[in-house]
Amino acid sequence: MARTLISGGTVVSATGRTTGDVLIDGETVAAIFAPGQAESLGVTADRVIDATGKYVVPGGIDVHTHMELPFGGTNASDTFETGTIAAAWGGVTTIVDFAVQKTGENVHESLAAWHEKAAGNCAIDYGFHQIIGGVDEDSLKAMTYLVDNEGVTSFKLFMAYPGVFYADDGQILRAMQNASETGAMIMMHAENGIAIDVLVAQALARGETDPYFHSLTRPAELEGEATHRAIQLAKVAGNVPLYIVHMSASEALEEVAAAQHAGMNVFAETCPQYLYLSLEDQLMQPGFEGAKWVCSTPLRTKHAHHHRDLWKGLRMNELAVVSTDHCPFCMKDQKELGLGNFSAIPNGIGGVEHRMELLYQGVVNGEITLERWVETCSTTPARMFGLDRKGAIAPGMDADILVWDPTKRTKIGVNDKHHMNMDHSAYEGFEIDGKVDTVLSRGTVVVENDTFTGSVGHGRYVKRGLSTYLH
Repeated sequence: MARTLISGGTVVSATGRTTGDVLIDGETVAAIFAPGQAESLGVTADRVIDATGKYVVPGGIDVHTHMELPFGGTNASDTFETGTIAAAWGGVTTIVDFAVQKTGENVHESLAAWHEKAAGNCAIDYGFHQIIGGVDEDSLKAMTYLVDNEGVTSFKLFMAYPGVFYADDGQILRAMQNASETGAMIMMHAENGIAIDVLVAQALARGETDPYFHSLTRPAELEGEATHRAIQLAKVAGNVPLYIVHMSASEALEEVAAAQHAGMNVFAETCPQYLYLSLEDQLMQPGFEGAKWVCSTPLRTKHAHHHRDLWKGLRMNELAVVSTDHCPFCMKDQKELGLGNFSAIPNGIGGVEHRMELLYQGVVNGEITLERWVETCSTTPARMFGLDRKGAIAPGMDADILVWDPTKRTKIGVNDKHHMNMDHSAYEGFEIDGKVDTVLSRGTVVVENDTFTGSVGHGRYVKRGLSTYLH
């Protein structure tokens, strides 16, 4: 087994930083040595990576991606191959994607279909959550089976998208009761979809068809209301672990913070788009341009305090995780399906490549610490979703490592750094004070010297355990 020594770097964890050398033996971390210790002990390695002046951090874990997702009459434009290669370019070494069961479909068949899409096609390791779009006796039994046998320990429900994914309060309660018995995590898309559909129909009837009406018809109040309702249902179901996905609004964050203060097992994530992008600067671009940034939950106004509150939530641990909700669509032939009707624009932004970069800029800007960057992008996602060998650099852990150069710069854009299978970038022109230097997945160098050196098929399916926050 090949041995690699990453020498001279600053090893950063969720709890601190230290100068040291990381020894990798095969696919796992073997030891961390104090400066000079490896040399004095006569430690040998097949390869030495000089990380002097750089940060050595656990590889990023993005627990919310949608590769090849069928949505709105098309499919997300990244395959598991293109999407995981782009992820590697961004310092991400594990994704957790979503197997999709729509109303009327079979859960086991849907999971098998996602395994088929991903198997042999991933450049980095991957796991699955299961979307339950139709809660009935069969799907409830399947939930228990997946936890016990398949390493799928989290289930996503939707309070939005009636007729496709929507579950009513009674169905949500039943799924939560099931999760309470198995220890699984319930992930919730918290928006009041029934009310939103009324607002959308009314807007279209008034001739309000431009992309920015997508945000105006999905008001923050309906995200806050649905978050509150999900929390109350989780309480009734026995304080079942609840994880609110892609949070964009102050109103929703307040509900989560209040539940946490009351001792409930409620967690939440946000995404870079909700920290940096806005209704006015992106969605309201002239003509159809704003379609690039149509996603749900939507971008919010910069004139409220959503951005500020979400950064505060990350500092205070009211928000536990940053993921991307990576769901890319090209403008041509995909987003254009919604020309003249904002409700027909496929919902999604591509970002799997840029999360580590964008959140590092939050460190530079003084919003979060270096340790919090590692915690929200790597360590907490691993603990939250039972990735027991990921998310930390320690002996016995998978050697998933990002060497980050804080002295270099990254310019994001289609003609700059852009490897996702999209014809535009949601972060076109953004400049980051830092750069992905070297990326290792299970001890194999997959990115170095601005070159992808990995291989498709290297990525393995990871069976996940229960959330280690609660078990």
